[in-house]
Amino acid sequence: MTRTFDCVVIGAGQAAPYLAVRLAKAGQRTALVERRRLGGTCVNDGCIPTKTLVASARAAWVVRQAARWGVEVGGPVRVDMKRVKERKDAIVAESIRNLERWLGGTADLTLIRGHARFVDPHAIEVGGERIEAGRFFLNTGARAQIPELQGLADVPFLTSTSILELDSAPPHLVVLGGSYVGLEFAQMFHRFGSQVTVLERGDRLLGRDDADVSTEIASILTDEGLTIHTGAEAVRVARADGGVAVTVKRGDREERVAGSHLLIGLGRIPNTGDLGLDRAGVAVDHRGHVVVDDELRTSQPHVWALGDCNGRGAFTHTSYNDFEIVAGNLLDGDPRRVTDRIPIYALYIDPPLGRCGMTEAEARTAGHNLLVGKRPMTRVGRARERGETRGFLKIVVDADSKQLLGAALLGIEGDEAVHEIVDLMYARQPYTTLQRAVHAHPTVSELLPTVLGSLRPS
Repeated sequence: MTRTFDCVVIGAGQAAPYLAVRLAKAGQRTALVERRRLGGTCVNDGCIPTKTLVASARAAWVVRQAARWGVEVGGPVRVDMKRVKERKDAIVAESIRNLERWLGGTADLTLIRGHARFVDPHAIEVGGERIEAGRFFLNTGARAQIPELQGLADVPFLTSTSILELDSAPPHLVVLGGSYVGLEFAQMFHRFGSQVTVLERGDRLLGRDDADVSTEIASILTDEGLTIHTGAEAVRVARADGGVAVTVKRGDREERVAGSHLLIGLGRIPNTGDLGLDRAGVAVDHRGHVVVDDELRTSQPHVWALGDCNGRGAFTHTSYNDFEIVAGNLLDGDPRRVTDRIPIYALYIDPPLGRCGMTEAEARTAGHNLLVGKRPMTRVGRARERGETRGFLKIVVDADSKQLLGAALLGIEGDEAVHEIVDLMYARQPYTTLQRAVHAHPTVSELLPTVLGSLRPS
């Protein structure tokens, strides 16, 4: 049996539902194929469930720290992890239901459940059925990367997906990886009551960020009670005392770190290996990412790749922007390109890190004549009033053009305030526009003009 559509969207991550609906409403008979659950990583394994847990973890922390604000709480604080998980599951389920209703109510859009594999450049197979189309759009996402580590196949371990199913806090969680995924779970579960040890093979946390950012984040987490080992390369794991032990190499010596649970937080790899892309003639790179051009077309002009599987962003917001780029070019007569996008992302520890544009190190490597402004969060009225003054605000500027190059806002509400910087970058306005702006007091954003007033050569 063969069915024919104008367009087929494979994978129902962040970009896919919006693109499928736009195509269908444009009169294109469209199929959306999903083998698991609608919503992709963001809804099921990423942003929504993890930030829901972060909120619960912060509530526990605030209650424990309540005396700092003159609030007395009787008795010890207890986290009911079963209820925490139930709350997370309910929010995820609601998001999925909303997607199902939206897609199910869209004319000319067919939802097909199952795993899609290309059989030739213009056809896929799903559950034994051949489906042909003139255009294909890949939005298959990514999954946790599992290292080739001696003994790992013989011990139980957690990933960023499976850890979401825990309904009790591990007595001692060992986190392999000191970057964004690992650190969010590390702080979260420490606040739920776990002892936490982070093992990072690099010489510092967050290797792609500036060293001052890494140092401050390490200080924030260790002061909260987490144990962090950098320069610690895991060489083997084994069962130990009902849990797991990780042997790490630090310089010329080996050390053993034991815990009850092990979380692998070493990044993600694209879900492209089982799509039959070779039969479609779609090229991938050495990591399995689908190779795309500036408009997200693959090596086959009738196939596009969006979201994590194309290696051009790996965030929910970049996946959605991929949808906007494809829709703009195909449906709106609005030429849009990936290279128009300014990098922006956040680390949702507490306090959060908001990042946009280049790091200071990247800007220097690119040959810019730099001005850098930096002020501690102790200068921010909002931070002092809330009693949360860890972190700093840093902005990087090109001294010759006066254009903003990037920012690292580490502190309360830094993940919100960073949008002032990126909006001005998109507007291609000089930094003096923001420096002369008047902001409401007391806010985090009000210090940004002051930071820009403190610019110094770097």
